[in-house]
Amino acid sequence: MTDGHREHLRRGFNWLGGATIAAKVIDFSTILIVLLFLTKAQVGTASIVISIAMVVEAFDGLGTSEALIQAKSVSRLQLDTLFWFVTGAAAVVGGLTLLAAPWIAALYGAPGMAAYFIAAAVKQPLVGAALIPLAIMNRDLQYERIAMVNVFATLAAALTRIALAVAGAGTWALVVGFAASGLYQLIGTAVARPFWPGFRFRMAEIMPLVRFGLRAASANIFEQTFKNIDFLLIGWFWGAAPLAIYRVAFDVAMEPAIAVGTLVNRTALPVFARVAAFRDQLVQSLAWSVGRLTALVAPLAAGLFLAAGPLTALLHDEQGNSYAAAALPLKLLAAAAFLRVILQLLTPLMMASGRPGSAAGLSATALLLLTAGIVAAGVAFDPATGIVAVSAVWLAVYPLLLVWGGFYLKRNWGIAVRELAPGLIAPLGVVAAMLLGATLMQRLVGNIPPTVGLAIAIAATALGYAGLFLTVRRSSEQPRAVS
Repeated sequence: MTDGHREHLRRGFNWLGGATIAAKVIDFSTILIVLLFLTKAQVGTASIVISIAMVVEAFDGLGTSEALIQAKSVSRLQLDTLFWFVTGAAAVVGGLTLLAAPWIAALYGAPGMAAYFIAAAVKQPLVGAALIPLAIMNRDLQYERIAMVNVFATLAAALTRIALAVAGAGTWALVVGFAASGLYQLIGTAVARPFWPGFRFRMAEIMPLVRFGLRAASANIFEQTFKNIDFLLIGWFWGAAPLAIYRVAFDVAMEPAIAVGTLVNRTALPVFARVAAFRDQLVQSLAWSVGRLTALVAPLAAGLFLAAGPLTALLHDEQGNSYAAAALPLKLLAAAAFLRVILQLLTPLMMASGRPGSAAGLSATALLLLTAGIVAAGVAFDPATGIVAVSAVWLAVYPLLLVWGGFYLKRNWGIAVRELAPGLIAPLGVVAAMLLGATLMQRLVGNIPPTVGLAIAIAATALGYAGLFLTVRRSSEQPRAVS
């Protein structure tokens, strides 16, 4: 891996990683506040609407953003045409969402749900208009600007959500907050990377990008369906209130992993695209990425595992009902989150090497396994046991997919798993020390109040990251060579 590629990866992980952490802290803090002003039923209803909207959003651009990033060269005419193509497609998707809203509401037996899809439909063209300038920044490796856009959009949406919740907006607080993030992202991109498209459109100019994009879009659609199928099925099997309990566990445990997955795709895709033809450089880039991702996510996952009990014991809804039932699902999902992040590195690798069909196949397989497990849980269990079973399904799916991923790397690039392992040693050692230390302290002290237990988990996580930071400083900022 050349010094330039190392620097691009380092800058991407540092800037986008920092932005991811900031965004998740903002999201996490504000969601805890919003929960105090909403009932579980309101949280569950919003979760169904937002989950469907996220799947719909995967159709925006039809994968042309990924096509633009990996393209060798792009003309101004292609950029102009892509902008109108993406924005127009997003507007059509928004309109279809509105048309489908009454049928979706009927499926869930909640007639009032249809109105909330107005916000979801409005978001689509806003996101579409921001896709091209974001892709240009990504293509040009302008990670600092992307980071600033992400933090701005997250903070503004969070403040909108809180204001509406405090004002008594109920479900609308979450739904409008979700939709507003599209507006704030568009504003951020307009400032960070102004793009004013010309009034011209030549479909023939972008057909190669569209053809690649359609294959990439299938992977995105499968991935978004995979991310949201549990919410949709839990809401259908057991209703809004049990979904709210599961949603709290999922958001606390998995949302950081989802954010890191976005970081992976944005940072690694352009770099992998440049080194995909050079096996040694690709191995070094991949190994460095695995190590950095493990260092970023593993201590957080361990901290969430430790914090699950005390945190959920402290949470309650507008009516004073506790979220303590989310503790065990949170622990299972925190473990699954770490495995999920490592697996997500395969997607930009497949995209960068011109294999979007493989990425789609991976997402489809994950979706099939998860769906089958959740349906089985929905048929066999009551709500209380069911949400634990669904969380266990998440944890069971990833080891299977990671084993397949190891065979895939060996078959297509001759990359053995052991070549990626050195970067895992220090982070996993820190996790082991965290869990051992916290367990010993809890046994020595005995019955610990939730606030003290939460403080112990936070302290253990902070010490874990501090230890990793010192380890990195003592070694080198450069990725390790892989033999």
